[in-house]
Amino acid sequence: MVNFGRSLSELQLTEVNRLSNQLSFDQYIAVISDKVTSALSDILPSQWDVPTTLKESMTYSLLAGGKRLRPILVIAACEALGGNKEAALEAACSVEMVHTYSLIHDDLPPMDNDDYRRGKLTNHKVYGEAMAILAGDGLLTHAFYQLIQLSRKHGISAERVLAIVEDLSEMAGPRGMVGGQVADMEGEQGLTDLSQLEYIHLHKTSDLIIFSLLAGGHIAGADEAKLEALRLFGHHIGLAFQIKDDILDLIGDETKLGKKVQSDVKQEKVTYPYFIGLEASKEQVESLTNQAKTTISEAGFQNPQRLLEIADYLMNRDH
Repeated sequence: MVNFGRSLSELQLTEVNRLSNQLSFDQYIAVISDKVTSALSDILPSQWDVPTTLKESMTYSLLAGGKRLRPILVIAACEALGGNKEAALEAACSVEMVHTYSLIHDDLPPMDNDDYRRGKLTNHKVYGEAMAILAGDGLLTHAFYQLIQLSRKHGISAERVLAIVEDLSEMAGPRGMVGGQVADMEGEQGLTDLSQLEYIHLHKTSDLIIFSLLAGGHIAGADEAKLEALRLFGHHIGLAFQIKDDILDLIGDETKLGKKVQSDVKQEKVTYPYFIGLEASKEQVESLTNQAKTTISEAGFQNPQRLLEIADYLMNRDH
């Protein structure tokens, strides 16, 4: 029996999801990436009086390319639960700003001291160290302004928006990404066991991936069980993602990676292959990916296809 009681918005959402599912995975990634990039190109309100150089520096790194993994995860998680993808785009831009700020600061001379990022000069090489620091600061703080638009523009409940803001504050801060970065810096002095390396990977990388999934879940109104499934999924694919990075640093293609390979070896950084070997590291990536997919498959999501495809994509990527 046809349910004529459904609202127009629900019918529109069903049609959007149907069209989305007709896209191949590569097409889906390209469409979402283009939409995120377009939104990021004009992220500051036009009425704001922002110094031109600051705006250019922020935009330079935001539009420097990359996989847009975290924004895609926000939208895919929201879509998996039948949520509002336009609202998810606001949070997708927010997490990409936080991720980009972290890269700008990571590249600075007191940190990783990198000249290139994604095949382009790093921010401080173009705009100077002081402006790069301030551009990172601007992106981080503006990310929280962006999240508030979930309520103002899209009517997401204040309780849900508060939960998202709280998650980002926790997972991007001292308990999360920043703490992971500190552990990574201190670890350059010599890690002695795998648990220390796992701590770095989980907090430096996984936490922002987990946030992305939870943000999409909150926007779609996920219950606690589904939020926990998204959290566990993010834990597994986040760790797998970073182990894969360790592998690619050893055997990857520089032209695809956009950076020098074996940089970890040259910097004498301890990685998963160092502790457990290359083949065991590959097996660990596969095991974590399978656990992630099982978690999502058994959680009763409305439309989990894209999350499952993302897990496979991350496992099989070459850059």
